[in-house]
Amino acid sequence: MRVRPMLFVGLLLAVVSFFGQNVSVASAAELKIGVMNVQKVLLESASGKTAKIAFEAKAKELKSKFQTEENALTAMQQEIEKKSSAWSAEKKEAQVREYQKKGREFQAKTEDARFELKQLQDKELEPILKTMQGVVDAYGKQNGYTVILDSKIGVIYANSAIDVSTDLTKALDQAMMKK
Repeated sequence: MRVRPMLFVGLLLAVVSFFGQNVSVASAAELKIGVMNVQKVLLESASGKTAKIAFEAKAKELKSKFQTEENALTAMQQEIEKKSSAWSAEKKEAQVREYQKKGREFQAKTEDARFELKQLQDKELEPILKTMQGVVDAYGKQNGYTVILDSKIGVIYANSAIDVSTDLTKALDQAMMKK
């Protein structure tokens, strides 16, 4: 995803205007900006790893559940392709209708499975994200940050010296252990 420079400029102006209209060069130098990679923090935290394992296990379970049905549909399609020229028009039409019906049923089941996975993901991530918000707030206040930005949303460049992802991963792990 490519971020437009105007978006970054707008974000920067919003941050500056937030701190008052009389921002001088001296006070701008006092700004302390940090960046974090939210996805990295989630995936590297202990609770994030646990949530990922649960999600992947459910996805694997659902995939194996649908594999037999998917194989049957593929076999049915191949049979139609191979034998349709020898079948009567009525038999061919009936087979195609049956294949389409089973295909729609399979598609509905897979949509239900995707929805189930999305709900599981939301259920697993919600408490982690809620805790992470508190951790980031506390970390920012404790360390004197003016703003901490997600490095994957709107930040075109950030010096690695201001990346606080590792510190926040540790803080998130500690906060989640208390729950």
